[in-house]
Amino acid sequence: MERFKIPTRSEVSENNQAIFDDLQKGLGFVPNLYAFYAKNDTALGDYLKFSSRKSTLSKKETEIVNLVVSQYNGCRYCQSAHTVLGGLNGLSEEQILEIREGTASFDSKLDALAKFTLATVSNNGNASEEVKELFFEAGYDVANLIDVVLKIGDKVISNYIHNLTGFEIDFPIASELSPSLA
Repeated sequence: MERFKIPTRSEVSENNQAIFDDLQKGLGFVPNLYAFYAKNDTALGDYLKFSSRKSTLSKKETEIVNLVVSQYNGCRYCQSAHTVLGGLNGLSEEQILEIREGTASFDSKLDALAKFTLATVSNNGNASEEVKELFFEAGYDVANLIDVVLKIGDKVISNYIHNLTGFEIDFPIASELSPSLA
């Protein structure tokens, strides 16, 4: 659909052109998701500030939240992008597939994070006391809980944008989970 076409650099505001230039320098390309945000004069800059805010979560932990939320929301774009980023942050393909299911049996702390994330998104923020207690027993604290919720919000924004528009995925396509696991 033409309205969901990815804009080129020349089709966005000067401010967004500068952001495109920075992304091109830093990443080597402008991901389609980011380019799509540039259809709005302020959304790209606002989103990048929000998504790159300082966090108590490590990059690996952040990718776990991203993968769980993107799987739950059925966002193939974000599943694909975060499969790449998860790999760059030390996760194997097998681990990434397991994380997308909402578990991480290879590491008890990350397992608690994956389970907490899935419980939070699948219950509209109403994770059970048991899941919250496992999260805290694993070594996470209230500041981490806040950062998980902020990261969930960040990912929901991107998931919904792609799910509503369906623009081309410009990352290697992530493996599908088998139907019994999805």
